[in-house]
Amino acid sequence: MSITDGELAISAARAGAAVVRAKYGTPLTRMEKGAGDFATSADIEAEQAVLDVLRTARPDDGVTGEESGRTGTGDEARRWLVDPLCGTLNFAVRSMLVAVNVALRTPAGITAAAAADPFTGEVFWTDGERAAVRRDGVNEPLTPSPASTLVDVNLDPPFPNAPRFRAAELLADPRFAERFRPRVLSTTLAVPWVAAGRRAAYVTDGHGEESVHFAAGIAVCRAAGCVVTGIDGRPPHAGAGGLVIAADAQTHAALLALIG
Repeated sequence: MSITDGELAISAARAGAAVVRAKYGTPLTRMEKGAGDFATSADIEAEQAVLDVLRTARPDDGVTGEESGRTGTGDEARRWLVDPLCGTLNFAVRSMLVAVNVALRTPAGITAAAAADPFTGEVFWTDGERAAVRRDGVNEPLTPSPASTLVDVNLDPPFPNAPRFRAAELLADPRFAERFRPRVLSTTLAVPWVAAGRRAAYVTDGHGEESVHFAAGIAVCRAAGCVVTGIDGRPPHAGAGGLVIAADAQTHAALLALIG
């Protein structure tokens, strides 16, 4: 292996980001996926660019792509999880809030991951030990901080824990407004922003531990020292699911108390 898994994740995410950036503002073919979800030609082409990089360097690894599904024999110890354009609706209406997510799942967990912002050129990454953001070839360690008091809340369906938990109701709670300020990016770009100190926390319903959407961001946040659980305080893949990703234990506890 002439390239490390961490560097490969970065290279693959950057390849997808280059396609997304080039397709921005161009006519897009739209493919309906049902339940209000859709993909565009940018999603398809970006995923292909990511897969080309991964398959060239690691031809024996499995891949699960948001658009192409699972490839490989299915019994590989190593599988790449690829979300080529997280924030498709944003992108389709020419909003630049999107991410390209690439993560490697091994028996030890997610051991390498990268989340690229196509428009700033930043790549948030981890090799399983370090967590950093790379811009213009320079790595800056990620340092979580609750100082902004900004909490990004995902309001997109599905909502498997309703009516017990509804993200929109969290925002309406006066106790939330006493401590936090809400933001809604509608893309998992907000997840590594917690690791970078640009958000105090991120909250969503759903199930995200092995998701192509969330795997990279969760890995980056964990490596940076964030607190990551489900909405009930248990691991994301257990219990009620969902995600509460916080810069520190105090912020995490405050949000769990509001949710509970």
